[in-house]
Amino acid sequence: MKNQFLRGRLVALLGAALVGFVACSGPALAQQKTAKACQDEWRANKDANQAAGITEKAYVDKCRAGGAAATPGAAPAATTTTPPAAPGAAAADQKSAKACQEEWRGNKAAYQAGGITEKAYVDKCRAGETVAIPAIPPAAPPAATPASAPAGTPAATPAAKPAPAAKPSPAAATTAATGANEFPQEALAKAHCPTDTVVWANLKSKIYHFGGTKSYGTTEEGAYMCEKDALGQGVRAAKNEKHP
Repeated sequence: MKNQFLRGRLVALLGAALVGFVACSGPALAQQKTAKACQDEWRANKDANQAAGITEKAYVDKCRAGGAAATPGAAPAATTTTPPAAPGAAAADQKSAKACQEEWRGNKAAYQAGGITEKAYVDKCRAGETVAIPAIPPAAPPAATPASAPAGTPAATPAAKPAPAAKPSPAAATTAATGANEFPQEALAKAHCPTDTVVWANLKSKIYHFGGTKSYGTTEEGAYMCEKDALGQGVRAAKNEKHP
């Protein structure tokens, strides 16, 4: 009988202790966050946490332990003032070597006649210098043949020999521009249609070629024309060439 009384007393004490422990630890367990909830908080302010050097693992550990892991304010981006580029450097960055080559080839006949090589043009173009299109000089008229002096007349001092005429470019030499809107020089065609593409029309094959191709300005019986004029005269584009 005494043992039963002691056993009942012990069970009552243990039950009371268990109820007290649950009552004390209940609020703490309710306030504890799951690892996923802490991860979601860190990822919601990922940029600010990374900027402050707080890793996701460190944040989750502190969050689950009940510590307040405050989200730091994102550091303002540093303002970098770019110094002004030197005039020469800015001009050199304006055009690429390919763009300068295309410009020279677009006025190949005029530049060749003016003695400006492609390499010299590209060097000046990339350095920011403006290279004007030289005018092709007209052929000098033939010197008049002096009349024969009568016998016994002292020989006159011979006149100075005129300077030889500038040799025309290969493109101009093969030109046979005879129809309307056909030009012997590329510069004349560009002046006629400044907003259209200038092509080299092979008047014999009725096919035109674009600037930069091997047939541009080199075929026989050809002329520089505006593309729309060439199409209007039944001349078609070469199939193996890409429109610029």
